[in-house]
Amino acid sequence: MDKNYYINKTAVVDKGAKIGAGTKIWHFSHIMGSAVIGENCVLGQNVFVGSKVILGNGVKVQNNVSIYEGVICEDDVFLGPSMVFTNVINPRSNVERKDEFKETRVRKGVSIGANATIVCGVTLGEYCFIGAGAVVTKDVKPFALMVGVPAVQKGWVSKSGIVLNDDLVCPETQEKYELKNGFLQLVE
Repeated sequence: MDKNYYINKTAVVDKGAKIGAGTKIWHFSHIMGSAVIGENCVLGQNVFVGSKVILGNGVKVQNNVSIYEGVICEDDVFLGPSMVFTNVINPRSNVERKDEFKETRVRKGVSIGANATIVCGVTLGEYCFIGAGAVVTKDVKPFALMVGVPAVQKGWVSKSGIVLNDDLVCPETQEKYELKNGFLQLVE
C-alpha cells in the first residue's frame, strides 16, 4: 500500500482515523479511530490522540502529550513537551462523565509551552503564547502572552512568537499591531 504519511512501526493507529498527507507519527503513539489529523503534522513519541479530536494542518505535537476528546486544534498549533489538556471539569473515578466532555478550541498559530495545563472549556485565541508550566483556566485573547498559575497575561506576542514592546512592532518581521477595544490585531 502506498501511503503519503509516515507511521512508526511501534505506533498504533486505529481503523477509521484520518491522517493527512505528509504527516509523521512517531514511536509509541496511539491514534483513536475517529480522530482527524491534518496534513504535514508531526506527532512525537508517546502521543495519544483521542476519539473525535481534530488537528489542523501543520500541527506539531511534542513528546508525551495526550489530546483528549473535546480538543480541536486549528492549523499551525505547537503543543510543547508533556503539556496537558483536560476534558472534564470535575472528574471522579466512580462517576461516569463521558457525556460531559467540554470543548477546548486552540485557534490558528497558538503555541503552548512544556508542562502547561489547559483546563477544558476554554478557547485559546489566534497566535497566543502559553508559557511553560502555565495553567490556563479561562479564555485567552489572540496574541496574548500568558504565564503563571493560574495563567495571567504578561504582554503580547507577534505572529512569529516574539514578545512585543510598547510600539507593538515585531522586531523580527517589522509587522505592526494595534490595540482595539483591548484586543491586539495585525495592521494589514
